[in-house]
Amino acid sequence: MNDHGRRRLGILVGVGLAGGLLPGITFDGEDVDALLGLMMAALVMVVLTQLVYVGPSGRVPVPTLAAFGAIGFAQDALIWWLLSWLAPKVSPMHVEGWATILLAALLTRGAVLAASQLTSRVEIAEE
Repeated sequence: MNDHGRRRLGILVGVGLAGGLLPGITFDGEDVDALLGLMMAALVMVVLTQLVYVGPSGRVPVPTLAAFGAIGFAQDALIWWLLSWLAPKVSPMHVEGWATILLAALLTRGAVLAASQLTSRVEIAEE
């Protein structure tokens, strides 16, 4: 899996964790509506992070990872803020409050950074 694939996987995992764990992210309607809302949020996150990507390519030292994490956290918080405004207009998802936005950004960026540090068995065998 390449860097882009790991980044997308991290975004999907992060958005799923945020939607499932944070009480400030709610959905009107049934489970299908919740899944639709999460998919819309993940799509917005993937598109916007692809346009303006802040993050490491491959494995990097911890200080560099921390710098990328802080900048990426700010980017993710801005995207979640956009989602808190946009989502109720187009989907059954609601994001309530700054604390929820910041925690969702933290979960999302943590998942992206964790996924970016994964290597496949093929890459390990080549080293």
